Amino acid sequence: MHPEKLRLKVLETKAALGVAFDGDADRAMFVSATGQHVDGDGVLLAVARFLKSMGHLHGDRVVGTTMANLGLERALEAEGLGLTRVPVGDRYVLEEMLRSGTNLGGEQSGHIIFLDDATTGDGLLTALKIACLIALRGPLDELVRGLKIFPQTIVNINVKSKPPLESLPLVAATIDQATMTLGASGRVVVRYSGTEPKARVMVEAERKEDVAHWAQALASAIQSAIGV
Repeated sequence: MHPEKLRLKVLETKAALGVAFDGDADRAMFVSATGQHVDGDGVLLAVARFLKSMGHLHGDRVVGTTMANLGLERALEAEGLGLTRVPVGDRYVLEEMLRSGTNLGGEQSGHIIFLDDATTGDGLLTALKIACLIALRGPLDELVRGLKIFPQTIVNINVKSKPPLESLPLVAATIDQATMTLGASGRVVVRYSGTEPKARVMVEAERKEDVAHWAQALASAIQSAIGV
């Protein structure tokens, strides 16, 4: 979550790669030789390109979640590849991979599943895969070229109950309006936390102004309807 010191160390030592793991090391985030942060979306793009070039990407598709940045979807499309989205959680990623026969999937958070090797995320395995790719194909910046990350924000709203969102007229109408207005240039995901009394609003778009506007509009609608 806080790779700033890692970035400084990579630049100071002129390293080819920096790797940050979470507490149980099932996730990995990266810093390129130029100090650029590369998350799970970047990893999925880099590995998908390599597997496709080797003829090993099953179905020419990658499994991601609703949180995968729209930039990843666009970059994959440019390679003739598809992105299947599932709810947040590696269990849902794995379920879809097993169902569809896809062999690469993961989350923006750095939890990547290489189904040819394992059925769960392993940060050390992910780090080894990326290190091997750099040795074979060049710098990490080159491996993720063309990945334009769309501005994205997530807002959490404390709620007193969790009725279906479509049953809340103002919330449903705001979601529909945001989706229609943004069109193909953005996305809106509104869901309840599975573990906390919160609603989560995710908005991404090409323009930061649109992200801020619709995130506030959706948060206000939820707060008005069921906020604490």
